[in-house]
Amino acid sequence: MNSESNTFSIAHISDMHCGSPYFVPELLESAIEEINDHDPDVVVVSGDLTNEGFLPEYELALDYLDRLQTQNLVVIPGNHDARNVGYEHFEDLFGSRSSDLYTDDLAIVAVDSSEPDLDYGTVGRGRYQWIEGCFDREVALKVFVLHHHLLPVPGTGRERNVVHDAGDTLECLMRSGVNLVLSGHKHVPYAWRFESMFIVSTGTVSTLRVRGRTKPCYLMIRGDADEVTVTRHYPEVGSDQLLKFGPRTLEYTKADEIIAGHRVTPRRPAGEERG
Repeated sequence: MNSESNTFSIAHISDMHCGSPYFVPELLESAIEEINDHDPDVVVVSGDLTNEGFLPEYELALDYLDRLQTQNLVVIPGNHDARNVGYEHFEDLFGSRSSDLYTDDLAIVAVDSSEPDLDYGTVGRGRYQWIEGCFDREVALKVFVLHHHLLPVPGTGRERNVVHDAGDTLECLMRSGVNLVLSGHKHVPYAWRFESMFIVSTGTVSTLRVRGRTKPCYLMIRGDADEVTVTRHYPEVGSDQLLKFGPRTLEYTKADEIIAGHRVTPRRPAGEERG
């Protein structure tokens, strides 16, 4: 974090799927090089490091993530990582499957939402008190991270994989004053405003397992207490803005076209909420 200007930056990658036949090493290598050039304060990896949860896949993922030049790395598993008892390898190589991290301006709480050998996710009411306690502090931005999504993602077909306790989790996050939720899972970058929170999913960073014209990407989040910008970066290609919002005012601007075929209104008045 730049203490002189009180700004912060977060890189968000997800769904590496090391070991998948659709995995493209060059994409991940380029993304890591670009992220190192961005020099973010924190790098968030929101799950599906592997394709089947096998140890060689985890070791490959670790080799790549070790190339990130950051002191603050937040990593959680996804549903693919929980296959074949893969969560044990995750714990051996990356430590706890849920974690919290703090800087002067950021509070980041990351939760493992996976279930062994199942595609759906859950947060669990046993974690709500811990989550609220972690966010019980004054910071510019409170960020919650999970692999699965809390709201259905347009353009992803019949929705069966929303977090099973999504409603209670959203209520917990609202009580906690969370500003931003980051997730992966569906390989489609999208953004919503949900009451006073902004919920953002990213695409796969390094596979060709994409839907329609969606491209592999990662996110860069930059801002301060007054304004936050979320930008999609396509490895070796370029970038565009996904979302800009004010954590205090709740005013926001969203991409004219988030994914091909789904038009959205670029701006919604601050008083009009989705809930």
